[in-house]
Amino acid sequence: DLSCSAACLSPAMVNKRTKKAGITGKYGVRYGASLRKTVKKMEISQHATYTCVFCGKDSIKRVATGIWHCKACKKTVAGGAYTLNTAQAAQVRSTIRRLREGTEV
Repeated sequence: DLSCSAACLSPAMVNKRTKKAGITGKYGVRYGASLRKTVKKMEISQHATYTCVFCGKDSIKRVATGIWHCKACKKTVAGGAYTLNTAQAAQVRSTIRRLREGTEV
């Protein structure tokens, strides 16, 4: 009975190596739970694909720390170290927009 039916590849069987460790399962029991949890959040966000503001496609990936590149339109953007947009950048953008609108009125 070497033939594998569709039951072998059911969604319940795929990706059940770790229950909650996820991407930080490679660290095993080292470094403590709190540090692994923080690193997990950073690693998930840095390996994710983001939506490009220029072409609208979900194709921006991290090249290096703070450097993000869209494979679809070949644009390179500066962003955060682990995420494309940081909270501080959004705050600065809204402050600049608010000040610009205040001077025009």
